[in-house]
Amino acid sequence: MGELSPSGAEPSGRTNQRTHDAVLRYLAALNAHDADAVAASVSAGFVNEHTSALGRTVTGRSAYRRRLDGFLAEFADLHYEVEELLIDGDRAAVAYRMSFRSVSAGRVVVRLRGMFRFRVDAQGLVAHRVDYWDSAEVHRQLTAAT
Repeated sequence: MGELSPSGAEPSGRTNQRTHDAVLRYLAALNAHDADAVAASVSAGFVNEHTSALGRTVTGRSAYRRRLDGFLAEFADLHYEVEELLIDGDRAAVAYRMSFRSVSAGRVVVRLRGMFRFRVDAQGLVAHRVDYWDSAEVHRQLTAAT
C-alpha cells in the first residue's frame, strides 16, 4: 500500500481516494440493482443505520445481504444521483437525489433528496452508513398518487 507517514498513519490523500472509490463503488452497485455487488462493497460488521421512521437499521453484511433482494424489488428503478460528495479521510458525506417506483404502491414514482454519511475501513469497504431522508415526504408522494 505504500509508505506510512512518521505518525504511522496512511497519507491522507490515499485515505481520501480509498474513501471516494468505496463510496462511488457502493452507489454504483445500488444503481445497478446488483445485490451481490452491494454486499461485496461493505464490511462484515457493516452498520446500515436509518434515521427515518420508515427506515430499518440492520447490522452485519449477511443480514444486510438478506434484505437487499426485497429492498431492490420493492424500490424498482432505484437510482441515486450524487449532488455533492465531501470526503475527510475515512469519512464521507453524500447529498443525493433518490428516485424509485414503489412496487407495493402501484409503481408510483417517488423522488426525494437525502444525505448519507459513510465510514470506510482500511480495506476500502463501507463499514457504516447513516441515511437521512424524509419519510413524511415519501408518504406524501405515495398518498397523493393514489
